[in-house]
Amino acid sequence: MKIPLIVVAGPTASGKTKLGVSLAKHFGGEVVSADSMQIYKTMDVATAKPTPDETEGIPHHLIDFLPPEEAFSLAQYVALAEKAIDDIRSRGKIPVIVGGTGLYIHTLIDHISLSDSGEDPALRAELTALAEEKGNAFLLDMLRELDPVTAENLHENNLPRVIRAIEVTKSTGIPFSKHLEESRKTESPYAPCLIGLTCADRQKLYDRIGLRVDMMLENGLLEEAEEAFRTEQKTAAQAIGCKELFPYFRGEKTLEECVEHLKQSTRRYAKRQLTWFRRDERISWICIDQEKDFAEILKKSITIVENSGIL
Repeated sequence: MKIPLIVVAGPTASGKTKLGVSLAKHFGGEVVSADSMQIYKTMDVATAKPTPDETEGIPHHLIDFLPPEEAFSLAQYVALAEKAIDDIRSRGKIPVIVGGTGLYIHTLIDHISLSDSGEDPALRAELTALAEEKGNAFLLDMLRELDPVTAENLHENNLPRVIRAIEVTKSTGIPFSKHLEESRKTESPYAPCLIGLTCADRQKLYDRIGLRVDMMLENGLLEEAEEAFRTEQKTAAQAIGCKELFPYFRGEKTLEECVEHLKQSTRRYAKRQLTWFRRDERISWICIDQEKDFAEILKKSITIVENSGIL
């Protein structure tokens, strides 16, 4: 018997947290986060980490457990997520995977084998120096030329993964995305039901992003970003919402300019997330802007899960 998984995916600001919690409450489940930045302690506002009120008492795994200065690999995520899933199932609960990091979700549910192939410390050091000299965007553009599929799912601030993807691609001569596709283990032990949230009108999603950024600023984003800037939390500060504000702290740009850049960066990230998820034909999409209210979104999601045959 395969392990049933309910997966809630989609771009930022699409309402994944609320739906994931509601599905967990309905089906008797617990949430496993698939967000590459919510793993870090601090950075609560910048990463839109769910608050106690938002979790509604539903246990959330792989959130807020790692010191902000520590790096975290895809392989580490998969290992911890698999352990969390086993723990949830041992208590008779349903794992609900919720997040927007497509690489995490894809690698986990399809049981893709990860290896140390393509290790090249010298190249990694060279790429790190190049990022310091020419900026993170330069390296993401380099990756886009080498492996556009992987680049679609990465933000320029996610430097360790950008560097790793370039390192593997250059060292092996095979795009990092191909390594993932070709390195599947034995058949996946999971039976996933994937639900995707989006907007039929892209502008409505962008409007939601703008409102979310404004709310984040009201909830203390500026203070959180300033602390990351002051203490040089290099890893956690890769989160969209921090680095975009750094020019303000350096006196290089106005706050208004930085906020607009933050909104633009978030819109671009959402677009890349959608491009990534759209390739997965297993996802049942719900256009949140075409539903009357959240109750309708939840009702449709429950029907999708019930009709999937995983339970």
